[in-house]
Amino acid sequence: MIVAVDHVQLSASPGSEDLLRPFYVDALGMAEIPKPPALVGRGGCWFQAGGAQLHLGTERGFRPSAKAHPGLRVTDIEALAGRLEAHGAQVTWSDDLPGHRRFHTHDPVGNRLEFLQPRTTADGPVTGRADV
Repeated sequence: MIVAVDHVQLSASPGSEDLLRPFYVDALGMAEIPKPPALVGRGGCWFQAGGAQLHLGTERGFRPSAKAHPGLRVTDIEALAGRLEAHGAQVTWSDDLPGHRRFHTHDPVGNRLEFLQPRTTADGPVTGRADV
């Protein structure tokens, strides 16, 4: 019955919104979207690009996860990696996911993010998926 992922919620320390906005808007090219009025008082900020939404909520005692992350599919992974590096983010490439080019980076508060693009051949997309 599940048809799609509506959004991914990440956490951040209270008051870190001004650190997050330049990363998600300027470096990743996402648009900040308004939170519903009933949720504004909780802090945090929401971002969207295409059909992908990332919600950054605030959490006292926040500690970023070393492993958990959203995996975001992109269309020009080289350009995105260059854009992130130009904004000071460290990009770590990984070639251990069959059929994909991918890298990881971290947002300014330490949330891990994965970006991936399927490899293609003359016959169409190369398939293969391994969860990590």
